[in-house]
Amino acid sequence: MRAIILAAGSGLRLGQHTKDIPKALLDLNGKSILERQISLLREHGVNEIFVVTGYKREKHILKDIEYIFNPRYSETEQLASMMVARTKIFDDVLIIFGDIIFDSQILQQILASNDDIAIAIDLDWEKSYNERPDNPKLLADKVLINQKKILQISAKETSLDIKNQAVGEFLGIIKLSGNGSKIIIKKYEELEKSHVGRFHDANSLEKAKLVDILQELIDSKIEISPITIGGKWCEIDTPKDLERARKIFQNIDAG
Repeated sequence: MRAIILAAGSGLRLGQHTKDIPKALLDLNGKSILERQISLLREHGVNEIFVVTGYKREKHILKDIEYIFNPRYSETEQLASMMVARTKIFDDVLIIFGDIIFDSQILQQILASNDDIAIAIDLDWEKSYNERPDNPKLLADKVLINQKKILQISAKETSLDIKNQAVGEFLGIIKLSGNGSKIIIKKYEELEKSHVGRFHDANSLEKAKLVDILQELIDSKIEISPITIGGKWCEIDTPKDLERARKIFQNIDAG
C-alpha cells in the first residue's frame, strides 16, 4: 500500500500563515499537517509515501519521503497534481489532500475497503460548517448517495432530486485498488488526448479537481463506492479552520 499526498497549493485563504511555507507544513500542536498524515499512515502500515509539491517546495525537507514537483502548480489544480505522480498510481494506493487531518478510526475504515474506487464521505458534514462561519456550505464537495451508490459529486448544488437520498461531503481521500488505479489513469489519458473546453465544474481539464474526474467516471458508468466515516477530521482552508483543528486535535492528542 502506498499513499500520494497532494500538497502543491499555496493556501491563499490562510493569508500570512502561508506567506513563507506551504499549507501542508503549518504547525498543528507541535507537528505539521503533513507530519501528522505521514505518522498516521506509517502506524497503519502505509510506508511508501509520495508528496506532490509546488508552492515553496524547498521548505519540504522531511526524510524518507519521495517528493514529486508539479512545475505548473500555479496554473493547474488537484487532478493535474495527482497526474504528475501517475507512475506511482498502481496496485493499492491512497490519494490524500494535503490540507486535511483525520484520526486513526477514519484511516482504518478507509483501508478496510476492498472496492476498486472508493472515497471517504462524511454524512454528518453540515455540523462542522456551523463552526466554520468563513466557509459557506456551498464550497463543500457534496456527494449524493442512493443505497450505497454514488450518483453525483460536485461543489455545486445537486441537479438531482435529493428526496430519499443521502448527501455527504467528500473528505479528500480516495482509495484505489490495482484495477481502480488502471481505470482512473486510462480515463485521464483518454481525456488528455481529446478533451477541450469545460470539464464538469472546472473551466478546463487542467483546472479540474478530483471531484471532476470522479464525476466523469460516474458518468461513464464506472462505480465509485462510498466509505461513510465516523471519527474526527478537519479541512484547513482559513485561519479559523487552523484554530479549530488545533483545538479538536489537542483533545485527541491528550486523550
